[in-house]
Amino acid sequence: MTYTVHLPDTACFTAWRQAAQLAISHHIPPEDIDWSGVETLFGLTPLPKERGPRRVAVPPAFLSLAETVIWHRAQDRGGLLYQALWRISRGDLAALSPSDGLGRTLTLMASAVKRDIHKMHAFVRFREIAGEHTRRRFVAWFEPEHHTLEPASPFFVQRFADMDWMIATPDLSAHFTEGALRFGAGMPRPNLPEDASAALWDTYFANIFNPARIKLSAMRSEMPKKYWRNLPETRLIPDMLADAEARVQRMHQAGTTAPRPGAAAISARYRASMPVATEVSPETLDEARQAALQCRRCSLCEAATRTVWGEGDVGASLMIVGEQPGDREDLEGRPFVGPAGQVLRDLMGKVGMAAAEVWLTNAVKHFKFLPRGRHRLHQSPDRKEIEACRWWLDLELSLVRPRLTLALGASATFALTGNRAAMTRRRGMVEQGLHGGPVLISWHPSFILRLPNPQESEKARRELEQDLRTAWQMREAKDITPPAGVPG
Repeated sequence: MTYTVHLPDTACFTAWRQAAQLAISHHIPPEDIDWSGVETLFGLTPLPKERGPRRVAVPPAFLSLAETVIWHRAQDRGGLLYQALWRISRGDLAALSPSDGLGRTLTLMASAVKRDIHKMHAFVRFREIAGEHTRRRFVAWFEPEHHTLEPASPFFVQRFADMDWMIATPDLSAHFTEGALRFGAGMPRPNLPEDASAALWDTYFANIFNPARIKLSAMRSEMPKKYWRNLPETRLIPDMLADAEARVQRMHQAGTTAPRPGAAAISARYRASMPVATEVSPETLDEARQAALQCRRCSLCEAATRTVWGEGDVGASLMIVGEQPGDREDLEGRPFVGPAGQVLRDLMGKVGMAAAEVWLTNAVKHFKFLPRGRHRLHQSPDRKEIEACRWWLDLELSLVRPRLTLALGASATFALTGNRAAMTRRRGMVEQGLHGGPVLISWHPSFILRLPNPQESEKARRELEQDLRTAWQMREAKDITPPAGVPG
C-alpha cells in the first residue's frame, strides 16, 4: 500500500511534521509514502488518523534543517526529509552529515533556500499605490526560485510595520493590512505604477556606481540576471557600463588624495569579511579554510579579528574539537595556542601525541568575548552560534574523515552529538556523533584552569590526560563502537 501526503502552500513545515510523526509512529517505511500529493488511478490513500505506538526523538539540528528544506521547490523534499527521519529513528545520525549522500543533498537544499530568502530580502522593490486609506499602501512583485515567500515575510513585517503592503509571486501572495499578515493565492505580475521614490532610488543607484571597481562576474553572482527584470534600477546598468571607461578617466583627471594611515589594513579586513555563497561545498580543506575566512553565518564575525580554522594532519585518524578560539587564538589565527591550548599540548606530549599527527579545531570558528577596557573576556557561544558553525565542523569531518573524534567541553560535545546533557556523567564515555562516527568526551583545558580548588584542578587534569591516552590508543582499534547504555 502506498500512502499519499499532500503538503499545503502555507504552514508547510507544520503539515510535514505532523504527517511524518504519524507515519513514523506506525513504522511506515519511506518507499510506502508518496509526498507529492498527486492522485493515482486508485485514488488517494491517506495516512492513519490515529498515532501509532512508536515514538522517535530527533536532534534539534534535524528539525532546524527540515524547517528550511521544506520550502525547497523540489517535489521530493518531503520524501527526502522522511528518509532522513527514518534513518535517524534507526540510530543512523549520518543522515545529517554533509559527508553522507542524503545529508549532503539536504544541506545543499537548505543552503539554496536560505540564499533565496536572502535574495528576496535584498531584491524586493515596492511601489506605492495611491488611494484613500489611513495607511500608505505598497505593492511588489517577485519570482523566487523556491517557496520562500512565507519564511521571508517576517522580515518585511518587522521592517515595514507602519504601512500596508502586498508581495505577489506566481505561487503565493503575502498581504499585510492594518498590522495583520495573511497569505493568498499566487497571481500574475501586476501592473505596477511609477512613483517618486523609484526615481529617487534610480538616482541613488547611479551615483553609488563605481566604474573603477567593475567585476561583472561578482556582480552577476550577487545579483543574478534572472532577478534583473524585476529590479527597476537594472535598466540603468547597460548605460553605466558603456560609460564606465570614460568615467574612470574623469576620476583620474580629478586627482586622488593619499589614504589615511592604517587604511590598507582596514580595507584588507573588509574585503576578507565579504560574504560568499556556500551552496557548493568546498572540495578540499584549503578551499574550506578560504571560504571560512569570509563566513557570515552568525554575528560573531563582526567583532572577532579573524576566522580560526583547524590545523594538523589532513588525513588524521583523530580529530580534537574544542569550544572556540580564545584571545590569543583570535590574534594569531591558530587553534589552541593560548593558556588552555598550552595545557592541552603539554598533556598531548605526555601521552606521546604530536599536534602534527592529529587535526585540531573548534566547534565555533570566531572568538566571542565581552570587552572590558583593554581586555576581552571570554564568553561561551550560545546554541544558535554553535548550530550556525556546525556547517563548517561537518565539512571538516567529511574532509578529514577521522576514525575517532575527541570533544573537549560542553560546547564541542553539543556540536558533535546534538546532546546538551550534563558533562559530569559523560566525561570519558564514547557516544555516536551526528556525523555517524564515535565521539569520546572529555574536559576542556580551560575548565581545568578555571577550577579554584587545586585538588579538583589536578584531578580534572589527570582525567583529561587519561582521555587523551585513551583516544590515542582507540584511533587504531579495528572497531570503535559506543558501548551500550551510553547516553546519546
